[in-house]
Amino acid sequence: MRLANKVSIITGAAQGIGQATALKFAKEGAKVVVCDMNQAGVDAVVKQIHEQGGEAIGFSVDVTKPDTIAAAVSGTMAKYGRIDTLINNAGIVMDSTLRKMTEAQWDKVIDVNLKGVFNCTKAVVDIMLEQKSGTILITSSIVGLFGNFGQTNYAATKFGVIGMAKTWTRELGRKGIRVNCVCPGFIATSILKDMPADVIKSMEDKVPLARLGQ
Repeated sequence: MRLANKVSIITGAAQGIGQATALKFAKEGAKVVVCDMNQAGVDAVVKQIHEQGGEAIGFSVDVTKPDTIAAAVSGTMAKYGRIDTLINNAGIVMDSTLRKMTEAQWDKVIDVNLKGVFNCTKAVVDIMLEQKSGTILITSSIVGLFGNFGQTNYAATKFGVIGMAKTWTRELGRKGIRVNCVCPGFIATSILKDMPADVIKSMEDKVPLARLGQ
């Protein structure tokens, strides 16, 4: 197993890409720490992992609230004594055109998608530095590279985390910590549930296979 005994914290792990990542990491032997605001979702994913023979614990985490992150990190260290991987996956969308976007919509997406990555990474970096090893992975988006209609706030955050990753690579790489971003295209997850059908259709039209990723 490629990830045997690696302790991996995953945020936004109760659904979508985060859930799929948690299940895959567990299958590869990782000890998975499932983190999400949705406690019922956390419990369900932990149960799934246990049912497939994997190892997992879960915490209710709001990435905009450092105290909840600190509790998850402390609980992880108490249980496993180390943190090998942090996957910054938690994110939201609150789409609107520039003219209609409210300051509240702007601030909320920035707080979760951008500041949340800062908060979580800040919480584990000293542990990884002491270990002289670790991996930090950030879920960005193709929207962070190319932009998308009605997603000023989301695009700004996803471009921003790419800049974070590049900066942290320079700061931490020589100390044994790898930092990377992944930029998925349009993926069929619960984040799309409130989007109008015509918007989803426009996303599909941009994909050569004419369908969303699964």
